[in-house]
Amino acid sequence: MSAEPLSPEPLTPAGPRHVALIMDGNGRWAEARGLPRAIGHREGVQALKRTIEAAPKLGIRCLTVFGFSTENWQRPADEVSDLMGLVRTYVGSDLKRLEKAGVRLRVLGRREGLPDDIAKIVDKAEASTAHNDKFILQVAFNYGGRADIVDAARRYVARVQAGEAVEPLDETTLGAGLSTAGGPPVDVIVRTSGEYRLSNFLLWEAAYAELIYQDILWPDYGPEALADVVEQFRSRDRRFGGRPAAKAAV
Repeated sequence: MSAEPLSPEPLTPAGPRHVALIMDGNGRWAEARGLPRAIGHREGVQALKRTIEAAPKLGIRCLTVFGFSTENWQRPADEVSDLMGLVRTYVGSDLKRLEKAGVRLRVLGRREGLPDDIAKIVDKAEASTAHNDKFILQVAFNYGGRADIVDAARRYVARVQAGEAVEPLDETTLGAGLSTAGGPPVDVIVRTSGEYRLSNFLLWEAAYAELIYQDILWPDYGPEALADVVEQFRSRDRRFGGRPAAKAAV
């Protein structure tokens, strides 16, 4: 699951390299229009396509989106089935386009529990785009931040029990076992739909990420909303726990 660092390229000054998105509001978007929730999810896929296309133009090199959480299995069976169907449709229709555009697709989260055909689709998509380095798209699917940390700890313990020579357990060694390992640090986490919580998304990676909340239902998302994220990020004073830099005398 690890990814090689991207080759350096000029970025928009002070812009975020890695944006993570909690794509929220599909159901409410549909309900407000008297439509089935499934239509909201399908429109959400179109919003994702628009956002992926816009990201590189704004200097973003990596986009991580929350597609399906470990808690989403508790939703009604027909809604879960429709979401799985969207994965089949999206990968089937867009994989070639992503390959040609130089996008590397990574899927974060547990493979266990996924339908067999979905697991095979995920593996194929990762393998066929593994050589790409223009842009990274990470989809958190069957993912939970707490579960990912637990899984990383279990991997470390398993290596110790197997008699491997391992480094002492610290932030570096534990972080290397996360499904996000090898990708660029998360600069900003965005939640749409006017909600103000992380909902178990990228808990470890959120340590020093900027948080931005937008009152936009996900199916309405697109380039303008993402550009607003970039502008808000540029205005932040990121200190990472240290003192602010001294200002020059006027």
